Amino acid sequence: MTKFRHLIWMVIAAAGLMFSVSHSLAQQPDVGDQPGLLPDDSVQLDPEWQKQMVYYRTTEAPGTIIISTAERHLYLVQPGGRAIRYGIGVGRDGFQWQGLLSIARKAEWPDWTPPPEMIERQPYLPRFMAGGPGNPLGARAMYLGTTVYRIHGTNRPDTIGTKVSSGCFRLVNTDVADLYDRVPVGTKVIVRQKPEL
Repeated sequence: MTKFRHLIWMVIAAAGLMFSVSHSLAQQPDVGDQPGLLPDDSVQLDPEWQKQMVYYRTTEAPGTIIISTAERHLYLVQPGGRAIRYGIGVGRDGFQWQGLLSIARKAEWPDWTPPPEMIERQPYLPRFMAGGPGNPLGARAMYLGTTVYRIHGTNRPDTIGTKVSSGCFRLVNTDVADLYDRVPVGTKVIVRQKPEL
C-alpha cells in the first residue's frame, strides 16, 4: 500500500511539473512580437521574399490586393496579367483566416495598441507603444475593415516568409512603404488560405 501511495504522489508531482512547464511556455514571448527591438537592416531577404513583378492570372481589377497565406505572398494586381509580389509574414497556425475586406485607414509610423485578446495571450506586451523603428507595426500600417488585422511593416525583417503573427500580414519596412504609396483607402483586399487553381 505504501508503494501504491508513493506511485500516486509521483504521478501527481509529474502532472504538476508538466502543467507548470506548459504554462511557462505559454507565457514565453512570441518571437514575432518584440516591442522595442530595432530592425536589423542588414537582413538580406531570400529572393523568394523580395519584391518583384510577376505574371499573375486573375479576374480581379488592377489595384486589388490578393494575399495568399499558403504562399506567404501579397500580390498587388497590375494591368496586363501582372502583379507586384511582396514576401510577407503571416499568422501562425491557428491564427490564419480568409475573407474579403478593404483598407479602412492608413497610418505612417503607427502607434500600437495590442487588442485585449492579444494581451490575454501575451500579458508581457505593452498596453500602448508610440510609433517608431522599434514598434512591431513598423513604418506603415493599412487597417483591414473593422477587424483588428493590418497589413504592416515590422521591426523583425527576419520573420518575412514565416508564420509567426497573430493574424496580421507583415512586410519589411521598405516594401510596406512602397505598397502604402500605391494603394488608397478603400482598396479591395482578398485574403486566401489556399492558392487559387
